[in-house]
Amino acid sequence: MRFTSITAATVLFTAAVAFAAPPRPKITGVSHLAIYASDPAATGVYFTHVIGAEKVADPENPHGARYMINPTQFVEVLPLPAGEGVNRLSHVGYKTDNAEAMRAYLAAKGYKTPTKVLRGSDGSKWFAVHDPEGNEVEFVQTPAHPAAVHAPKLVGHHIIHVGYMVHDRAKEDTFYRALLDFRPYWYGGMKDDHVDWVSEQTPESHDWIEYMMTGKPTDVGITPDITQSHLGVIDHVAIGVPSVETVFQTLKSEDRLTGKHDDAPKMGRDGKMQLNLYSPELTRIEMMNFSPTEKPCCSPFTAPNPSPSE
Repeated sequence: MRFTSITAATVLFTAAVAFAAPPRPKITGVSHLAIYASDPAATGVYFTHVIGAEKVADPENPHGARYMINPTQFVEVLPLPAGEGVNRLSHVGYKTDNAEAMRAYLAAKGYKTPTKVLRGSDGSKWFAVHDPEGNEVEFVQTPAHPAAVHAPKLVGHHIIHVGYMVHDRAKEDTFYRALLDFRPYWYGGMKDDHVDWVSEQTPESHDWIEYMMTGKPTDVGITPDITQSHLGVIDHVAIGVPSVETVFQTLKSEDRLTGKHDDAPKMGRDGKMQLNLYSPELTRIEMMNFSPTEKPCCSPFTAPNPSPSE
């Protein structure tokens, strides 16, 4: 009888825990980076001409536009709100297989969430929360049948990471690592003994977020010494390609290297070739090889690299 009672109590306890904390839905990669522009038309020309993306209407915001990299990944350009100062980052977005289940999961874990998900004109569903440092993060359930992308001059077809300013790595890890199960990928810095970048992969894909470590853990928001140019380097999107050198030569030969950009591809501290391009308002678009060709500094890779087939 005692064994039976214990077993019954265990079942009831397990059921209560399961009810209180539903399983985490899948997070299947980066959805998008959303940026502000004081001149959305000029920024749009940049993304269609230099990056080669297809411009489509924004299902979330009639005042914005999406520049499609593939059917489920894009850069979203929104009009610059009054009072933003040097900031050009609106939010980052991650793909999930079930937006409502993700909202319920976060709510059950005690995280502040909206009361419902929103629905876009394309059939997508999404909601937004704020990470521990106040950055807006969207979770997007893509349409069941996303539209094909018609962009023959795209420089690359896969957003492999997004990056933005982080002051307190441990605080951000309470959200990305502890709550969402992001996993370590790589960390490094300009010097071997200093951490400037921390990469955490999404749990069900090889895409990642890059913490761009800035200032002190006690700093809050954008400190007064940060310029728009500096912030544009920090808040960025990366497009994976098999060969950065090939992309560079193509852009040169087609006279598409307009605005600020690196003079040539260079080797990153992670052992991957990269080429930095900048939108008219100085948001960085990083072209990056999928895999390293040299040994990375500072730490080894601890998860698989993305690949062209993803």
